[in-house]
Amino acid sequence: MKDKTGSMLCRLAEAVLLAGGIIVLIGLYYWIVKAGIPYQDPPLELQIRYAVNDAIGMTLLAAGFKTAFCGGALRLLLWLAGKKRPNG
Repeated sequence: MKDKTGSMLCRLAEAVLLAGGIIVLIGLYYWIVKAGIPYQDPPLELQIRYAVNDAIGMTLLAAGFKTAFCGGALRLLLWLAGKKRPNG
């Protein structure tokens, strides 16, 4: 792997990792702030709003963790590939 190509792939992996982290933060916002604690005896409209925001939050959390994991795994593989390369 050439230095320029390796550098570009490393930056791409770091960008994917960062994007996953941002998606996780947005998912946490929906899950904790928007959905929050469910009401005790809510009307139907509030039940629906809670269910929608909870589902959005959980979906974004799952997608963010998967994206961040893939970016981290790719970055780890590129780091290991760079270490095994001869110095000469």
